[in-house]
Amino acid sequence: MSIRTKFTETFGVEHPIAQGGMQWVGRAELVAAVANAGALGFLTALTQPTPADLANEIAKTRDLTDKPFGVNLTILPAINPPPYDEYRQVIVDAGITIVETAGSNPAPHLPMFHDHGIKVLHKCTSVRHAVKAQSLGVDGISIDGFECAGHPGEDDIPGLVLIPAAADKIEIPMIASGGFADARGLVAALALGADGINMGSRFMCTVESCIHDNVKAAIVEGDERGTELIFRSLHNTARVASNVVSREVVQILKDGGQFDDVKDLVAGVRGRRVFDDGDVDAGIWTVGTAMGLINDVPTVGELVSRIVTEAEDLISGRLATMVAETSAV
Repeated sequence: MSIRTKFTETFGVEHPIAQGGMQWVGRAELVAAVANAGALGFLTALTQPTPADLANEIAKTRDLTDKPFGVNLTILPAINPPPYDEYRQVIVDAGITIVETAGSNPAPHLPMFHDHGIKVLHKCTSVRHAVKAQSLGVDGISIDGFECAGHPGEDDIPGLVLIPAAADKIEIPMIASGGFADARGLVAALALGADGINMGSRFMCTVESCIHDNVKAAIVEGDERGTELIFRSLHNTARVASNVVSREVVQILKDGGQFDDVKDLVAGVRGRRVFDDGDVDAGIWTVGTAMGLINDVPTVGELVSRIVTEAEDLISGRLATMVAETSAV
């Protein structure tokens, strides 16, 4: 038995599970492991300091797997924007066939990607943005609920409502993101109308993930309450781990502070130091409420196999039995 959906068929993967782009985390070893497990992994383009480094990381990933994988290109406002056009050209030149876009309107990127046969999966945090992306011609949607790590948008709609609301209006393949970490989540997402799930925090806590073991241990030890929402007053909400720095940021902004008052605290270089050196209070680092569902550090292969097997058992076992028992009454 296997779980086949519009997502697996369109994007050419075995299982309806994706590992979305994660800054500092989406590297060759993790992405190749996800691909080899039959799921869809994404290198994070901007984790690489230059377009040439991205080309090298794509080549490194290809040395580790012959299965499909993609590249995430997140486009966000910046004082000094990265050379997005150059990163995009590297993606095309490398023969990548799947791109995950996020952060802004994908329209400027679609012609070039589609002209080269690249399928685009666009991440959205609202139904209206998902509908707009579908009308623009993207090939799939990743709908991101309030539970997610990173930027959940400003609507505060959890997946239990957001996923079926989007499913009512989305006809192309759609995967659910935010709060997913196990087989129960996969089955729930399918029941709510999604064609698969996207997991970030859960894949951070695997053997092949490059982040420091101290961070993995903090995720395992943490629970669903262990995050903070920063930048709320700036209308650029981000969900990050609750630590000394994030709590200070929340307090400064609550007291009327502005971005300039916290910019040194939230600097990306400090967050990277958390992942590299293992000091979980060195800076801001991203994790979702799914932390409360993560209790071990398996290999990627073990994780994907476990989720798929348990999901199949849930669908054909416990849930099917409920229907049979109801029918017999």
